[in-house]
Amino acid sequence: MIEKMDDSPSRLIDARIAELGGWRGETLARLRSLILEADPQIVEEWKWRGVPVWSRGGIVCTGEAYKAVVKTTFARGAALDDPVGLFDSSLEGNTRRAIDFRERDTIDADAFKALVRAAVALNLSRKVR
Repeated sequence: MIEKMDDSPSRLIDARIAELGGWRGETLARLRSLILEADPQIVEEWKWRGVPVWSRGGIVCTGEAYKAVVKTTFARGAALDDPVGLFDSSLEGNTRRAIDFRERDTIDADAFKALVRAAVALNLSRKVR
């Protein structure tokens, strides 16, 4: 994918979804939709030369596609309650947590949106210095 300076992050994410195609594109598109439904004030960003990022008060989560998974990493996921147990990756650290979505996985939309809302609330609760 070629990045142009005038491309907005949203258009770059659109292009990544189209470029991926198949189940990975569909999964990333679905996750993006759920993220934006969870909090319409979330801002889409494009960082680190090609990673979709969703932020509000700081990074909420990223969306990366690999051969076998679409990974959503929550920047401060270790501090979030995960009552349904969606987090299944990057569990060893003290900060991030991730969810790996595989080809035939079903996305628990309500639980995923709850994590997004909790991540936003955590970001917004930080004291400004």
